[in-house]
Amino acid sequence: MSATRLLVLGVVRGYGSAHGYLVGTDLVAWGADEWANVKWGSIYHALKQLAKEGFLSESLVPPARTDYRLTDQGEAEYLRLLRDAVRLPDVRPDMLGAGLALLPSLTREEAIGLLKQRLEVLEGRRDSAHDLRESWGRPAHVKELFGLWEHTAAGDVAWTLGLIGRLESGAYPMMGEPESPGPAGSWHDPSLARFP
Repeated sequence: MSATRLLVLGVVRGYGSAHGYLVGTDLVAWGADEWANVKWGSIYHALKQLAKEGFLSESLVPPARTDYRLTDQGEAEYLRLLRDAVRLPDVRPDMLGAGLALLPSLTREEAIGLLKQRLEVLEGRRDSAHDLRESWGRPAHVKELFGLWEHTAAGDVAWTLGLIGRLESGAYPMMGEPESPGPAGSWHDPSLARFP
């Protein structure tokens, strides 16, 4: 799964219609060039590839600009990628970063439900790593690897529990709530807040 694909779909969705430079300036402003390694070339490549795959439609705007819009298939792909980024722990932190940047596209209840699924997987990883560390024989130093996995998963569990608690307490405006970034295509309205 590509964080760039998710982020590009999310920005185009937010505006309703967007060109490459607009998508890129938003993502750079969010710092995605750092935390998701999004580069200008990868943004334009993603736009062209997503259009080729039918997730975006293209329209030429004179003199030489291409605007993109999500197709129905693109909306489904965006939501699939977003839900997976929040629900599935990935070894690459850029996917979770992309999911968090676009989290307000989900309702509060759905986001909490997806995070609880993530929590279940993380708890399983933590417990499995603990069991491996406890039962490992030789070479003894390999236990350190399992200890690292256990420690990492435990940290992810604690962070996920904290975010679930913050969302349950009403933190962050989510889809359909006052001051949320708004529905698809609403970012052009300056009265609505934008991500992130």
